[in-house]
Amino acid sequence: MNRKFTAAALAALTAAGLSTAIAMTPAATAGQAAPAVTAADSTSPEVLSAMSRDLKITTEQAKQRLNREYKATKTESALRGTLGANFGGAWLDAGATTLTVAVTDAAKADQVRGLGAVPKVVSRSQAQLDSAKSRLDDNARKVPKSVPGWYVDVTTNAVVVLTKAGGQDAAAAWVKASGLDTAAVRFETSAEEPRPFIDVIGGNAYSFGGSRCSIGFSVEGGFVTAGHCGTAGTQTTNPSGSVVASSFPGNDYGWVRVAAGNTPRPLVNRYSGGQNVAVAGSTEAAVGASVCRSGSTTGWRCGTIQQKNSSVTYPQGTVTGLTRTSACAEPGDSGGSWLAGDQAQGVTSGGSGNCSQGGTFYFQPVNEILQVYSLRLLTQGGPNPTTNPTTTTSGNPGGGTWAAYTNYAVGATVTYGGASYRAIQGHYSLPGWEPPNVPSLWARS
Repeated sequence: MNRKFTAAALAALTAAGLSTAIAMTPAATAGQAAPAVTAADSTSPEVLSAMSRDLKITTEQAKQRLNREYKATKTESALRGTLGANFGGAWLDAGATTLTVAVTDAAKADQVRGLGAVPKVVSRSQAQLDSAKSRLDDNARKVPKSVPGWYVDVTTNAVVVLTKAGGQDAAAAWVKASGLDTAAVRFETSAEEPRPFIDVIGGNAYSFGGSRCSIGFSVEGGFVTAGHCGTAGTQTTNPSGSVVASSFPGNDYGWVRVAAGNTPRPLVNRYSGGQNVAVAGSTEAAVGASVCRSGSTTGWRCGTIQQKNSSVTYPQGTVTGLTRTSACAEPGDSGGSWLAGDQAQGVTSGGSGNCSQGGTFYFQPVNEILQVYSLRLLTQGGPNPTTNPTTTTSGNPGGGTWAAYTNYAVGATVTYGGASYRAIQGHYSLPGWEPPNVPSLWARS
């Protein structure tokens, strides 16, 4: 994950922008229903049950939510690509029914209106917010004790700095010393006291130096886990192996190469009757999406993704680039697996609170670990060739060469329903975006 941004992006912090709410059903011609997305069909009953319990929804509602979230993830990916530097972040509402996408150029409104968007005005792009936050990350060594963390909050278009009661003056002084315009910052009082969950058993337990941590996800040759669960060269048992590399603080990730006789599997332990959940990929879920965590102390727990690109100050130092969630964890869960449906999301880092009273909890995104160490995630059916797999199902219900889940550049030509079309806007296609349904993307040729 690249946390370094240009000075030009910082200078543009006050640029006006536009926010767009994207409905989960794209515009379609009258009387023509969009094909149903069935992401929930591949989700295990155990995951659905845990979502139902912790999100307080029915199993059917959990299925419907997963389908909407899957579609939202693809929509976000498409708009991130077409908007480029004008992309301002994306998030789902509480019910995961509407995806909001922020852009910094009002002239781009028609692009998203063509996909059923409703414009709203915001003030900063995601690149600008990330650039502002990177100033705080660079000055993390001088963070006051009254600041337990900070993060980019795309939902309020600000960098949020958490402060303990009575500590806002010290926090404000630190922000100013970091060279950040306070207009981009919102201070929020917090009782959080983050700590790593180190003496723990997560997904499956492993031991090192008299302590225990959790296996995150299997990769070719071993598994990924939290960085605070052992430095390079640390020997592990059950399974036996050694830590190849780790990073903590700053980051909170590492990976373990297992010894001969240990076989990594593309599975996550659900801790209920010996049931496992198969891992299908590592497509990153949107802010607001549901997420479930595996840990031996508290079992399966589910919640939602609240913010991404969060920085947290532990007693050992600051960790940046974490994802902030409401899914609870306790000591005994560190390093364990986080999943959105069957998609790997990250490994448990730490948090503040517990599963009795709630709190705030963080995971290290898994795709960054895979990229940093050039690892290949094991998925059901074999190694995952990329860290953001592309679904290849759905085909062309109208006949011809057009296909869902495909990248189309401007000028690309396809056939659909006996007619020829030319792409007038680069995009990533989704079910329901057939050429006749989205004239903002395709023109008859």
